[in-house]
Amino acid sequence: MDFFINTANAQAIGGAGGQSGLFSMLMFVPLLAIFYFLIIRPQNKRAKEQREMLSKIATGDEVATAGGILGKVTDVGEQFLTVEIANGVSVKVQKFQVAQVLPKGTVKAA
Repeated sequence: MDFFINTANAQAIGGAGGQSGLFSMLMFVPLLAIFYFLIIRPQNKRAKEQREMLSKIATGDEVATAGGILGKVTDVGEQFLTVEIANGVSVKVQKFQVAQVLPKGTVKAA
């Protein structure tokens, strides 16, 4: 039974410090800064680059979709693209599914 009393005394003595709350708040600010610079900022930058790339897609560009389809853009709409993947074979894909714009001549080489 004696060990219960020692634990209670130790908790009462350790809980009296008021500076631990201030210290934890001061540690919270650098943690937020680290999350911003390592996670949030790069993700926003990539999203901005993706939006710019999608807005610049024009007829005749060669693209690769997120599903791995390579083709040449034949029609550009507000939210959809028509991509020719073979002679006479066209598919309509959502614009945000375009992973990258390829250099000219890449589709013929593949």
